[in-house]
Amino acid sequence: MKKTIAIIFAVIVALPLDARTSKQPSGQIPDLKWAAKAGAKKTPHGKKVYNVSSFGARNDGTTMNTKAIQDAIDACASKGGGVVTFDTGKYVTGSLFIKKGVTFNIGKNTTILGSQDIADYPEIDTRIAGVEIKWPAALINILDQEKVIITGEGLINARGKVFWNKYFAMSRDYVKKGLRWIVDYDCKRPRTLLISRSSNVSVKSITLQQAGFWTVQILYSHNITVDGIIIRNNVDGSGPSTDGIDIDSSSWVLVQNCDIDCNDDDFCLKAGRDADGIRVNRPTEYIVIHDCIARKGAGLITCGSETSGSIRNVLAYNMTANGTSNCINFKSAITRGGTVENIYAHDITMNNVGTMLRATMDWNPSYSYSTLPKEYSYDSIPAHWKVMLQKVTPEQGTPHFKNVYLWNFTGSVRGQAVSIAGMKESPIENYFLTDINIEARTPGDISFARGWKFKNVSVKSPEDATLRVQNSEDMEVDLAGKK
Repeated sequence: MKKTIAIIFAVIVALPLDARTSKQPSGQIPDLKWAAKAGAKKTPHGKKVYNVSSFGARNDGTTMNTKAIQDAIDACASKGGGVVTFDTGKYVTGSLFIKKGVTFNIGKNTTILGSQDIADYPEIDTRIAGVEIKWPAALINILDQEKVIITGEGLINARGKVFWNKYFAMSRDYVKKGLRWIVDYDCKRPRTLLISRSSNVSVKSITLQQAGFWTVQILYSHNITVDGIIIRNNVDGSGPSTDGIDIDSSSWVLVQNCDIDCNDDDFCLKAGRDADGIRVNRPTEYIVIHDCIARKGAGLITCGSETSGSIRNVLAYNMTANGTSNCINFKSAITRGGTVENIYAHDITMNNVGTMLRATMDWNPSYSYSTLPKEYSYDSIPAHWKVMLQKVTPEQGTPHFKNVYLWNFTGSVRGQAVSIAGMKESPIENYFLTDINIEARTPGDISFARGWKFKNVSVKSPEDATLRVQNSEDMEVDLAGKK
């Protein structure tokens, strides 16, 4: 037997509005006009075609084509830009570097096959999981460029399973040694697509599968559009840390019409980790994500756990989560610091998700906190281990979550509606939920929060379930139906 637990506030909550919202909340509406400025504003104009076959590439699925494809890219860029194309077939390659003015067109019935030899991915200066480090380049790279398009109806198959297996073996060994916190950095696995220090880049219509590590990383970039891509990483297994789209210390990014099935965060916002992220101090901001689907994965929208440079001004709407572990997920750690604020999400449909809204400031301690086992000498460890071991003061390391607006959420939740764990030193502040109508196993729990306001929130759950609120203040809530 089920009953409805209605969580009702008498106060009219000030909520934002997007012009395309079908059902709008009442009250004062924050200005979201900035959303129209997100995305690429310039595109390459060159029309001359450079077919990779003319540069010696072979579409037999076995020949290594890195040099031939790169030669085509370089020739195109040297002439002011144009279109790099492929005959139908399968092309094996290592890291490719797309240049200014190039439209890289992977047409229908064309497949890019990633090399399974890490030596085919030269090391570059980059950032991985919030830390600047030497790391293998991605399969497809746009580094320090502008006005680039990657498009087509073709497939990029990163063939990452060999790198998954490498990670699983290393992880078992590292965990036994107390080194869970560093294995992700020591086990070098290629990303599929990296956009770094670039602007006015568009990625459209392609399908990417079986990423060795993250699929699409947008790093230190601005005015980027990702439109209509499909990610299928759970092909022939489930790869570790195969995030879908990671927006990392970047701004004015538009993501739309995408469909992601992966084995970690689906649409994820990041801004640096611990001492290194605090040093860089570069936010992720002015992000719009709409009309997208997340399937398997850890979060439809995830902020963190890399929050050191702060994440702010994010708008997500017309989104669907199908079986995703979390719908809206905020995660950080007490060594991360940074502020996550001004997050707006509306018109969200959930189908059998794990949790509707989750927030924690002490996420995954074995991964989040770096401690050198006593049998290791600090003087003899790698440089990036020392970066990870740098101490962060409590003042620097305390994260802050505030000013989150959620409205028009519907669907089914197999676990808790909300799971919120702030800190005494940093309550999770000013979350406004309006017009939420869901089914869940339990309403869940909130601890160390302040200034939460719900209006027309209905959670259908088992008869004895209640919303537990502890160590919180200014929580305008009436737990109707509570026994």
